[in-house]
Amino acid sequence: MSQLQRVLSLGGRTITLIGTAHVSAESVAEVENAIRELKPDSVAIELDEKRADSIRNKDKYRELDIVKVLRRGEGFLLLANLVLASFQRRMGQNVGVNPGDEMLAAMRVADELNIPTVMADRAIQITLKRAWAKNSFWGKCKLLATLLSSAFSKEDMSAQDIENIKEKNEMDSMMNELSEYMPVVKEVLIDERNTYLADKIWNSPGNKVVAVLGAGHLDGVVENLEKIAGGQKVNIDEIDVVPPKTVAAKIIPWIIPVLIVVLFVLGYIFGGREIAKEMILTWIFWNSVCAGVATIIGAGHPITILAAIISAPLTSLCPTIGCGFVTAIVQAIVCKPKIRDIETLQDDVTFRGFYKNRILRILLIFILSSIGSTIGTFIAGGKMGGIAAASNA
Repeated sequence: MSQLQRVLSLGGRTITLIGTAHVSAESVAEVENAIRELKPDSVAIELDEKRADSIRNKDKYRELDIVKVLRRGEGFLLLANLVLASFQRRMGQNVGVNPGDEMLAAMRVADELNIPTVMADRAIQITLKRAWAKNSFWGKCKLLATLLSSAFSKEDMSAQDIENIKEKNEMDSMMNELSEYMPVVKEVLIDERNTYLADKIWNSPGNKVVAVLGAGHLDGVVENLEKIAGGQKVNIDEIDVVPPKTVAAKIIPWIIPVLIVVLFVLGYIFGGREIAKEMILTWIFWNSVCAGVATIIGAGHPITILAAIISAPLTSLCPTIGCGFVTAIVQAIVCKPKIRDIETLQDDVTFRGFYKNRILRILLIFILSSIGSTIGTFIAGGKMGGIAAASNA
């Protein structure tokens, strides 16, 4: 038995956990052999229903409608999904394994032997939304930086490197590093999912269960299964929802627009029309320039650049609609993605690919124009404060 297989006898049931690396040829063979030899009553797999469907249906991205994604406010989620998938895909290139092949093997063998399967993981959208919502502003910046560094990383990994990742000392080191650098992300991506996976595995049908999950979850799932078997109640409903916004989180986005409006009013009251006009022009100039330059950096269409210039001064005063949303929608309309952009989507998550692939360029413009508009807001606000102070001197 592999050192990454754990056999638990709990409550008269036998649960076999198989820890895998998601781009490991050895993991694929190990999963297939274990299910065939053990012939369990059910197989639990570290996937949610949507990801399972995507793995089974390799052409799933053909159904992608980028405009609908943006309208649902899921632009960042799509980008995060693509970056993570692309990173795993590059890791597996040198060993001829695609991300999730061991999960696909588990589903395929279970279907062949007529064994029920249980998709035991939490929906990826909820996981990413919780990771984003629970992070501080600084935590969000670190999360974005980590995603971008993963997207542009050119690190090659050999088959041995991948197998080493599954070793306990390597895994412990990675978990400790993640816990120190981004504790909230570790809590959401690892700890919460350990609890969720354990609950789903425990509730899988039959007295003999095989569970296929990433090696990084192995110890945490074992710990949670033992707690459940010991009578500890687990309520996964609490971690299966996106945390509601706090009152502060709802109020803070409106603080800057309110302050800007107050500056306008004070400028008019104490400085007259000329000061108010200077403030308005300052606000328009810096918002438009910063958003426009950011959109140019993203290789936006001229119409998209114009949309950024026009919309930034307005959207900066309205937290419910961002400049990035406007520019991304306009770019999607004037440079509509083609079939080949969808077909090569995951392979194109590289520096050049973000500019070559129309879908990725839309997401790039979404991020850059949002950042540009934010920078313009702070610069303009500071300049307007200076104007107000000078008028009262």
